[in-house]
Amino acid sequence: MARTPGPKAHGTDPAAHGPGPAAYAHAAGATRGTDPEHGAREAVAAAREEDAPSRGRRGRARGRRPRPFGLRTRLVFAFLLVAAVGCGTTAALTYRAARSAILEQTQNTAVSAFRQQVEDLNITLPLDEDSLRDRLLHIARQGKPRPWRVYAEYGTLRVSSTDRPTSSVLTPELRARVHARETTPHTGFQRVVRHGTPYLTIAVPAVFLTEVGGEPRPTGLVLYAVMELGEDEANIEALVTAARDGALPALAIALIPALIAARGVLRPVRELRHAAASMGRGRLDTRIHAKGSDELADLARTFNESAAELERSVTELRRAEARARRFASDVSHELRTPLAGMLAVTEVLDEDAGTLDDDTARAVRLISAETVKLAVLVEDLMEISRFDARAAELHTDEVDVADCVRKTLSSRRWTDPQQVHALLDEGIRARIDPRRFDVVVANLVGNALRHGRAPVTVRVRADGGTLVVQVSDRGPGIHPDVLPHVFERFYKADPARARSAGSGLGLAITEENVRLHGGTVEAANQPAGGAVFTVRIPL
Repeated sequence: MARTPGPKAHGTDPAAHGPGPAAYAHAAGATRGTDPEHGAREAVAAAREEDAPSRGRRGRARGRRPRPFGLRTRLVFAFLLVAAVGCGTTAALTYRAARSAILEQTQNTAVSAFRQQVEDLNITLPLDEDSLRDRLLHIARQGKPRPWRVYAEYGTLRVSSTDRPTSSVLTPELRARVHARETTPHTGFQRVVRHGTPYLTIAVPAVFLTEVGGEPRPTGLVLYAVMELGEDEANIEALVTAARDGALPALAIALIPALIAARGVLRPVRELRHAAASMGRGRLDTRIHAKGSDELADLARTFNESAAELERSVTELRRAEARARRFASDVSHELRTPLAGMLAVTEVLDEDAGTLDDDTARAVRLISAETVKLAVLVEDLMEISRFDARAAELHTDEVDVADCVRKTLSSRRWTDPQQVHALLDEGIRARIDPRRFDVVVANLVGNALRHGRAPVTVRVRADGGTLVVQVSDRGPGIHPDVLPHVFERFYKADPARARSAGSGLGLAITEENVRLHGGTVEAANQPAGGAVFTVRIPL
């Protein structure tokens, strides 16, 4: 933990969790060479812990359900959409072309036949109504391609081949178009829909031979023909129905190549997903079979190259990390035996320091203090190496939390209320590792005494199913830039000051011990000043 006036970001009191001289004298023979099963136990524990997340991920991968709107569904939908648009466009164009062709053929046939019938008329003026009706009946019977209803208009005279003298189908626009060209005979036609029934209306000005001179010239007589187009519309509707009915089987047939295309696209994607999941489980030798020369094949080759490079880098990092861990562990083991002897010697020198002169006494006490610090650092390194190797184990027992905290404070002689004030809720029982919980409380309290300001308050309470331990002080607090780093190893708030009272590993060991219990530890500043560390462990 780093305070503004303190030299270290975190650390522990040598008495917080480090062994005393007697403990080191007892462990003088416990070097690395005398414990052959230690490495094997660490390796088995590490393998077991590393394999547990992998088994969980494999279980989650096997339980993954297909997405309802996954890539396959979207590819098939897009393929069918293109096919549907193509069928619809083809049907629309076919309908338009067929409709125009059918109606134009019918229209041209009717207009041509009606014009010819009108031209074949040989009527002289003045008009005879009965004779004109007979001629209209004859023209109506000659209607092509279907029968016509024929009407004639001459001034106020109205004659037809039906019972009605005129028809509502004949529009003013058609009459105006024909009468506007009376000086030059001109045929007009129009398609009209009345009450849902389509009609073709044709208007032809008649040319008659006058009695004087026999010269043909246009007169005011106009003949009209009305023909129903219902049969043609029925034929067009039949074409539309045929196109629509043919589109459904076409879409069903298009589903087969859509599934084949989606399968071809998704196969390498699926292989890539499985390969990525396999690499996530730690199998860095996973590769994808790349074939072809398309973009997906290029992606597979790129993945294989990246996987090979990642495997090489991770292998090198693992080897370097293993060497570093082995080095720290080996050095720590080798230092324990000489340190045990040095601690025993310094104990004797401390006892006789009072009989020595002042300079020699100060030197003896300095050597003794530094030897104790070195012993604490070696023990901390040993503990950290066990966490790194995932060999640290919990030996839990159901204990009274308040009693555990009181024992921790009493063993470190933190019983003065002016120095450490304890607020402990009684009756809280938890299944924890008493030794590791003792290290957690001792590290936090020792850290607060060293970098904060007394009195330090220790609170223990239960929050639902969680054990909450808070350690706060009255110091200046932790600088906001330092807060994110307080649990890092050997972190210092002031890098220019290389010396500190602790080992610099206390809070890191605290965090590892809390995490081993399945809990969390947080550092913060109190509004009224001072730092507060909060530990939460599930009950």
